[in-house]
Amino acid sequence: MIEILNKFGYYIIPTIIFSIIFHGLIKNVQIFQVFVNGAKEGLQSVFLITPSLIGLITAVEILKISGALDIFSSLISPITNFFRVPSEVVPLILLRPVSGGGTLALLENILKTHGGNSLISKIYCLIMGSTETTFYTLAVYFGYINIKRTRYVIPCSLIIELTSIILALLLAS
Repeated sequence: MIEILNKFGYYIIPTIIFSIIFHGLIKNVQIFQVFVNGAKEGLQSVFLITPSLIGLITAVEILKISGALDIFSSLISPITNFFRVPSEVVPLILLRPVSGGGTLALLENILKTHGGNSLISKIYCLIMGSTETTFYTLAVYFGYINIKRTRYVIPCSLIIELTSIILALLLAS
């Protein structure tokens, strides 16, 4: 079965590319010009969202380097202890809505320290798989289309994040 999936994997991307080109030829589309226009729009998108990304990445690094993340984790530890949330999980909960790379580094550290089958590792993996880097994603999308007022998007996104975290904690236990 694995061999079949591997062979399928080798052929799927060339098949998709060929199908797109073939469909474009049938529909009489100038394929190369459409590709160039798409690449041009993609580069413009990169330039539009770069300031938001630089600000977000800088803020995350300042939080990590300054120790503010650890200080905030210790400040809310009475609340997390009351709900029996392991203290090692608190930095992930705080950082996940902002930084994917930072939380991957935290996950790697937890896996090295506690092993893959520990409760904390399972909680980390469930949270990583069920949550999104909300503020990063919103900065990219809303920065690209230049929306300043997000209305209910951020509160709703954070409620979903919290729900995912609670479910991850319940499922891992």
